[in-house]
Amino acid sequence: MSRTTAKIIRNNTIVRDNWLVLRPEKEVAPERVAVPKGKVVVPLGVWKAQRQILHKRSDIGVWLASDERPEELKNDLGRLKVIAVDFPRFADGRGYSIAFLLRDRLGYTGEIRAIGDVLRDQIFYLSRVGFDAFSPRADRSIEEALKGLGDFSVRYQASWDEKLPLFRRVQRKGETA
Repeated sequence: MSRTTAKIIRNNTIVRDNWLVLRPEKEVAPERVAVPKGKVVVPLGVWKAQRQILHKRSDIGVWLASDERPEELKNDLGRLKVIAVDFPRFADGRGYSIAFLLRDRLGYTGEIRAIGDVLRDQIFYLSRVGFDAFSPRADRSIEEALKGLGDFSVRYQASWDEKLPLFRRVQRKGETA
């Protein structure tokens, strides 16, 4: 098991993290993983193997590896307060699609948290696809990572946070509304 950093970025603010991100040893079968009491974010495999027991708890979140499908949680979204997406490497962009699918197609309204190899350079773009919480890599400054949310003042493309591209939002000289 490992605890995430003592602080995270949530809703554009640095706050104390009160969730344990459970990272069991790979050789332990998911049905044998001991899930402690308190707010815990478990891997999808543990959730699926122990769903009958964990389903009764209100203090459980689930984290998805970058190669797992968010649709596997579609019947549980209403009870999960946190869904985390693990970035195994900075260059692995599959987590962006997972967050977008959770927000846009599956309608998830709870916290979507980026965990793993999360760096300042990603934060702005992660927020665009639906992430609202970030656990930056432990060897990086969380204060610097927070600044990443303000790196750009204008959003050109449409995404989760801005439904229209810039050319649809701005009236050009000579055009009528």
